[in-house]
Amino acid sequence: MTVFKSSKSATFNPQEINIINSGTSIHGDVQSEGDLRVDGTVKGNIQVKTKLVLGPSSKVEGNIKAQNCDISGNVTGNVNIAELLTVKATASITGDINSTKLIIESGAEFNGKSTMGISKASSNGHQKPVNPIDVKPAVKVEN
Repeated sequence: MTVFKSSKSATFNPQEINIINSGTSIHGDVQSEGDLRVDGTVKGNIQVKTKLVLGPSSKVEGNIKAQNCDISGNVTGNVNIAELLTVKATASITGDINSTKLIIESGAEFNGKSTMGISKASSNGHQKPVNPIDVKPAVKVEN
């Protein structure tokens, strides 16, 4: 009985989703060519070429880089998203965010700095984020 098929005949299918389920813990960096959903724990950086979804039970201690991302869980690290970042009401982020488009739902926790958009390449060939927004904790004002 063969448990694993030979990878020689396997081809990459970008429509398939990789899943790190609840109860799974990974120590080390994770890279994916296709979509990735995390409901478990990752202690390391995550790099996804397409969409990353962090479910409500997810915990990430490391930097994130993806094309698009939905965050519902806990992230401690910087988040760099090329297109759309959606921070759901159950999410908690401690770290800086860089994204072209950003949606933060009411109830989400975010402690860090946000930059949106990318300027033209600087003289050293690196792109610099523009329009920094410092996010500070909300202050309740009573009359």
